Amino acid sequence: MQEILHHYSAIRRVDAIQPAFDALLGLVDEVFEISAADMLRAKDLFVAYSSIFARDAVHAAVMSTHDISRIFSFDARFDKFTFLTRIL
Repeated sequence: MQEILHHYSAIRRVDAIQPAFDALLGLVDEVFEISAADMLRAKDLFVAYSSIFARDAVHAAVMSTHDISRIFSFDARFDKFTFLTRIL
């Protein structure tokens, strides 16, 4: 959801946000909250892995918290996380 907000705000397509949220929520079983512990883990990941974005570290940290090891993404930076498998 954060990625949707980030992307569509960057390209000034606010009108596309609701349809994208609707599509995403139709695909996923659960949306996880981000805790303070997740943010501390994200900080550690951000420091440990080079050339990742902060938001990638947050996504990876939340996935780690919930024992999720696979991510569907076109973002090759997720390949840097040894505990994740990126699905194209």
